[in-house]
Amino acid sequence: MRQITPHLWFDKEAKEAAEFYTSLLPNSRVTSSSTIHNTPSGDCDIVSFELANQPFMAISAGPVFKFNPSISFHIKFKTKDEVDAVWNKLSSGGKVLMPLASYPFSERYGWIQDKYGLSWQLIYAGNNEINQKITPVLMFVGKNYGKTEEAINFYTLVFNNSKILFTQHYGEGEDPNKKGTVKYISYNLNGLEFGAMDSAKVTDFTFNEAVSFIIPCENQEEIDYYWSKLSADPKAEACGWLKDKYGISWQVLPTIMGEMMNNGTKEQTERVTKAFLSMKKFDISKLKAAYKEK
Repeated sequence: MRQITPHLWFDKEAKEAAEFYTSLLPNSRVTSSSTIHNTPSGDCDIVSFELANQPFMAISAGPVFKFNPSISFHIKFKTKDEVDAVWNKLSSGGKVLMPLASYPFSERYGWIQDKYGLSWQLIYAGNNEINQKITPVLMFVGKNYGKTEEAINFYTLVFNNSKILFTQHYGEGEDPNKKGTVKYISYNLNGLEFGAMDSAKVTDFTFNEAVSFIIPCENQEEIDYYWSKLSADPKAEACGWLKDKYGISWQVLPTIMGEMMNNGTKEQTERVTKAFLSMKKFDISKLKAAYKEK
């Protein structure tokens, strides 16, 4: 089982952002960088990197999608000094969403959008064990408000290796949030811990393709399964991307394509690129045929 990987969409800054993010935390590095040509967005840089040993990917593909706080990344720290050090780096050119301060749930916490617009929640974990350093957190707002628990129950049914770790609900007097909606839920999908919450605060944003999640598939059967379970918007289907009924974007990708793109000749990678750009759901047999074509 390969882990789900968060994927970040930038205009032109994927390489720069990856270098910046890997400078923030120990055990972080850029693992690969390449460029694909002749896409609808022109030449696109693709970067793979690790943050605290967790895999991420990023692409520079034009100013089509913008980051917003509906998906953020929660970083846990063992000391308050570590929180402050990373906060100081992220705050340069960024925007504070919740000030770095003491809150009932942590003695040191803050929520910030960095200079690229990506949202981070930094928290001092205290005596709590840190099993996963960075957690993607989904915030259900607007028309999705109140659907967090329903969505997470859905995801844990779709992904066979999954479970809900804990759930906390809003109580009386926590307006504007309704009693019984989700204050925070922690859950695991295919080895990656996620968080999610409802928020009744008025916003002008919702989920979009700026942050998506890659589901690596070993065979066509897995691709077909996830596609049939998750895709809810035919208009959003393109190049292995789909959008589910809550608006979350997923990329259902064959693992063999990464091997082709990383190990193939220039001619082979160009043929594979041309082949996948014409697909919605990926067809492994057609990708292999394009790769082997003479």
